[in-house]
Amino acid sequence: MLRVFQPVTLLLVIALSAGVPHAQDSPAPAPVPATGFPGLDRYRASRVPIYTDDYGERARYRQANAALKPPAPGERRVVFFGDSITDIWRLDQFFPGMPYINRGIGGQTTSQMLVRFRQDVIDLQPKIVVILAGTNDIAGNTGPISNEGIEANFASLAELARAHGIQVVFASVLPVSNYTPRSQEFFASRPADRILTLNRWLRDYCARLHLVYLDYFGAMVDERGMLRREFADDGLHPNKTGYDVMVPLVEKAIANATEGRK
Repeated sequence: MLRVFQPVTLLLVIALSAGVPHAQDSPAPAPVPATGFPGLDRYRASRVPIYTDDYGERARYRQANAALKPPAPGERRVVFFGDSITDIWRLDQFFPGMPYINRGIGGQTTSQMLVRFRQDVIDLQPKIVVILAGTNDIAGNTGPISNEGIEANFASLAELARAHGIQVVFASVLPVSNYTPRSQEFFASRPADRILTLNRWLRDYCARLHLVYLDYFGAMVDERGMLRREFADDGLHPNKTGYDVMVPLVEKAIANATEGRK
């Protein structure tokens, strides 16, 4: 018996007989582009599952956020929001008894922070958010980005916060040093001129928008324009001595935000 195919069926038969590849035959993903910094290349390659499955890493604090009670009456909750410099900061030890919540995630860029800002800041109903970010953008952790792109992300974070009645404290990007073997690549991937330019923009943006600018950089830089040797063992992440310097600075910034002063 002669079989008569409908046009769509006929096209499918022809395509299959021509060897159209199935999904499992698709070419492997292209390798992560090299940056010229071996440590950064290894880091970026290790993060591919995160970048593809949970770009903002919202899973990190999802359970902790669900378990967190709303602020008590009169509580002046503050969220510290940022990357590894915030993530490794033990707020309960440096600010005992204070209603401060750590929502830092190591390695993150401002593009990732935008993705999780509602979950990890807005929904927690803080009075103030202290944002410390930008160093990983400059390094290119999630790919190349211009200073203008970073600035746009900062502006979006500020606009979201202000729309929900949250006072914003923008911290300067910390200086970086190359005084130890561990610090060499961190320093090379974060050009000082980009840090200075971004900090100038943050300072001026805060002045225009009546936000609080927190100048960690000025208190932690040495005569060579680098992070003082005693403040970090790897040239990037503060040690206890470094955090001891940061504590009174952020306390003053929070007080200024509480009182509505720049």
